[in-house]
Amino acid sequence: MSGPSSLSGESLSGESLSGESPSGESLSGAVVIRAADAEKLAGPRVSIQLLADSSATGGALSTQRVTMTEGADGAVPHTHKLSSELFYVLSGTVDLLTGDRVITGQEGDLVVVPPGMPHAFAATPGHPAELLIVITPGVERFEYFRHLARIATGQVTAESLLDVQDQYDTHFLVSPPWRAARAKPTP
Repeated sequence: MSGPSSLSGESLSGESLSGESPSGESLSGAVVIRAADAEKLAGPRVSIQLLADSSATGGALSTQRVTMTEGADGAVPHTHKLSSELFYVLSGTVDLLTGDRVITGQEGDLVVVPPGMPHAFAATPGHPAELLIVITPGVERFEYFRHLARIATGQVTAESLLDVQDQYDTHFLVSPPWRAARAKPTP
């Protein structure tokens, strides 16, 4: 697993960029995450590519790319006390809980949820989806996603997330509008 690298030695095209002043200190604070180096957590219906955590961005943000198969659930209803969360739909169609309503987002749509607003996301039934998610200011979240992977493989229980809500600024709640929107019709 590789982490972010500073641009002080390499540009995106592979050209040399010293980025150093005559005293030898770096003038560049850019964070570069190569797709091949980003950690990937893959489940049967949802995969997450961990791009940059808060520690890599000086606390500015944390970001990941989420890919969901048709109708797959992404995140259950929750809030963040300290951070806003940005959802950019890279492809497909998603259901997004924003407060007490569920909206449908399509490729190219952007939704920003402020601190304290209940939100959740999932691929719309019958459609796959891919999202870029940015949380700002950043919260160390990579271990949260690894924890979710451990839940998916049965290594820990879903209830174990209740013990780490404050640590990851992710506070779970019940949302009747989300529950109604995601209810599967009975045949």
